[in-house]
Amino acid sequence: MTNDIKNQDRKYRPLVYVCSAYSGDVTANVKKARQYCRFALEQGQIPLAPHLLFPQFVNEDDPAERELAIFMDVILLGKCQELWVFGDSISEGMNTEIEVAKKRRQTIRYFNSTCEEVESI
Repeated sequence: MTNDIKNQDRKYRPLVYVCSAYSGDVTANVKKARQYCRFALEQGQIPLAPHLLFPQFVNEDDPAERELAIFMDVILLGKCQELWVFGDSISEGMNTEIEVAKKRRQTIRYFNSTCEEVESI
């Protein structure tokens, strides 16, 4: 860990939901999601990216299991202070998470694929 991260260990760190694409080029999208999580960590947050966890045991190709994964995503989103949306486009799954956060009046922040904050994607 860098010194900046070590120095922040004793500070309050809010839990943020990392929203980024998974489907399509899964290998590239998983790599990007890891980078986005690292960025959030370096910003003093605790990143939560369910799309890095659930595909390890949920079959994304089974519609019932995909629906269950989205349900679990929404539950975890409710535990987070903010939703951070990353990338240059919004997938169907990302849109679901954004709409839920809007209904809950959670803070939503948008970042492009190079982690620069933008107004929207």
